[in-house]
Amino acid sequence: MNITLSTPKILARIEDGIGWLTFNQPEKRNAISLEMWEAVAAAAERFANDPAVRVVVMSGAGGKAFASGADISQFEKMRDSAEAEAKYSATSSLARKRLEALDKPLIAMIQGFCIGGGCATALVADLRITADDGKFGIPAAKLGVAYAYHSLRRLVALVGPAVAKEIMFTGRFLDAAEALRVGLVNRVVPPDQLESTVREMAQTMARNAPLSIRASKVAIDQIAGDPKQADEARFDVLYRACFDSADYAEGRAAFMAKRPPVFTGR
Repeated sequence: MNITLSTPKILARIEDGIGWLTFNQPEKRNAISLEMWEAVAAAAERFANDPAVRVVVMSGAGGKAFASGADISQFEKMRDSAEAEAKYSATSSLARKRLEALDKPLIAMIQGFCIGGGCATALVADLRITADDGKFGIPAAKLGVAYAYHSLRRLVALVGPAVAKEIMFTGRFLDAAEALRVGLVNRVVPPDQLESTVREMAQTMARNAPLSIRASKVAIDQIAGDPKQADEARFDVLYRACFDSADYAEGRAAFMAKRPPVFTGR
């Protein structure tokens, strides 16, 4: 079943178990406006609540950028003081929190610029697959702004404190090869293979057992995150649910019958 949930600058659809979310402002290298953040939050909630969605993929329209950060044209009116910034950030933070709260895999499919707030959004993903023309950077030091704490935590978890400091202190861009070397992305592919690579990966995940993936995602995020936020009891519930599930019985039966399993998430 295919479902379209699009707004003009955020394209969202559900197709064969995959939720597709596209930043659609290519004339501004997919800079993200306040209205776009609101649409992202709504789409993420829809994907989270739909059991037919097994995987979510984020991308940027136009082939030139995943997202180039916040829409600076809105800074003068909407981010001209600490108070105004707090209101603006609440909207963007809600969108990222809803993406973070997804209990299903989230893939960032990146081509071209992935900068500033766009990079922060890609950091929320479980996996980042980039074309070899990808450009990554966080120019906060060149704009006189501070990067959000939770985004910095994710950056440090991926690349380590020394590389994170170099990225933040210099504001320089990393090409795709360097981003792969430091651990910022999972894989680099030619541009003409990007969508097919991500689609194949997403389809593989969509065929696997949702309860198993959920347990792994929760555990890995807790292990890599703030130890004070770890909740082993939550993981234990997910762990036991796997072994009590119909999918576990299906997995065993399929293995014995030498056929592909059909998982339902129950």
